[in-house]
Amino acid sequence: MLKNVCICAGIMLLAPALSCLAQKKSVVVEEVIARVNNDAITRSDLERARSEMQQEAQQDCPKCTPEEINQRVAAEDKNVLRDLIDNSLLVQRGKDMGVNVETDVIKRLDEIRIQNNIASMEELETQIDKSGVSFEDFKNNIRNQMLQQEVIRHEVGSKIILDHVTVQKYYDEHKAEFVRPELVTLREIFVSTEGKQESEIPALRKKADDLLQRVKNGEDFGELAKHFSDGSTAKQGGDLGRFEHGQLAPNIEQAVFALQRLQTTDVIPTKTGFLILQVGEHYAAGQQPEEKVDTEIQDRLYNEQLRPTLRAYLETLRVDSYVAVKPGYADTAAVPSSTIEEVPPTPDDDKKKKKSAPTSATPVPGSKPD
Repeated sequence: MLKNVCICAGIMLLAPALSCLAQKKSVVVEEVIARVNNDAITRSDLERARSEMQQEAQQDCPKCTPEEINQRVAAEDKNVLRDLIDNSLLVQRGKDMGVNVETDVIKRLDEIRIQNNIASMEELETQIDKSGVSFEDFKNNIRNQMLQQEVIRHEVGSKIILDHVTVQKYYDEHKAEFVRPELVTLREIFVSTEGKQESEIPALRKKADDLLQRVKNGEDFGELAKHFSDGSTAKQGGDLGRFEHGQLAPNIEQAVFALQRLQTTDVIPTKTGFLILQVGEHYAAGQQPEEKVDTEIQDRLYNEQLRPTLRAYLETLRVDSYVAVKPGYADTAAVPSSTIEEVPPTPDDDKKKKKSAPTSATPVPGSKPD
C-alpha cells in the first residue's frame, strides 16, 4: 500500500483531479455541479472530497467514536463545495502568475518513491496505476497542491507583517499563559518495523540513521518528518506537543531534558521501530521571558491572521471570476459575480434583431429567410 496517496480536500490542500471516465463501449458523462471559469467540478469530485474528509477525521482523532467522527464531518460538510471552488481558484491563479513547480513535483515524487522503498520512478508509476489512481492524476494532484501553497505564501502569507511591538503587546496581555513548569516541545521522526521481516530491520535502521545524519547536516527536521516519518504526526511535521517531567518514558525523558533548543537525540530503538526526537523548545520553570516565546507568539499571531486574510483574498478571486453552482448545491462563500451571463432573448428582442439586421449579412445557421 502506498503512503501519502490519499489527498484531502480543503483550502490549504489540493483539489481532486477532474475526470471523465471512459469505459469499453460507453462514456460516462459526469454531473457538473459547479463551474469555476473554464474548470468544472463534478458530483464525483464532491463525493470523493467528502470521503477523504471522513478519512482525515478518523486519522486526526483515532480514539473518537463513530458518532464523534460523524459529528466532526457534519460540521464541515457544508463547506466541502466551497473548498473545492477555492482550490480551483488558487490553482488557476498560480497558473496565471506563471508559477512553475515542476522541479518540486519531481522531487516530491522521488521522496514518495524512497519512502515506499520503490526501486525506480517507472515502478512507482506502475504501483500508483495499480492502486486505481492514474499516475498523471496523482502527479497533477501534487502539482495543484504546490501551486496553491505558493499562491498562499506569495499572495497572502507575505502580507502578514508581525513587528516586535505587536509581539510584545501580545506577550504583555497573555503573560499568565507563559508561566510554566520545566517542559520541552518535541518533534519526532519514526521509522516503523511493524509487520516487517527480520531481514528488513537493518535497512530500516539505516534509513533512520541516514535521516538523523540529514538533520545534523542542516536539513529541516519538520520537512523530513512530513516526507519520511511513518508516525501519525508526519503531516504535522512530526509535532508531538509539550511534555513535563513524568509524562515520558524514563529513558526518553532523560534524553530529551538534557537537550537544548533544536538539539536531537540519537536513534532510539523501540518495540515497533526507530525513533528520533528533536527538542523544539526547552522551557525552564517559571515565567518565560518574551524572547524565549517570541517564535511561539509569532506562530500564534500568524495562524490567527492567515485564515481571515486568506478568506478575504479568495473573495477577491471570486469577484473577478465566473463561478456558477448548480441549483440544489450550496457554496457557502458565494459572492456577487461581476461576470456578465448570457440570457436567452425575449421574443420582442428577437424580432427587433431581425428587423435591424442588414440584408447582406450572412444568415445564421438554422434560421429562415424573411
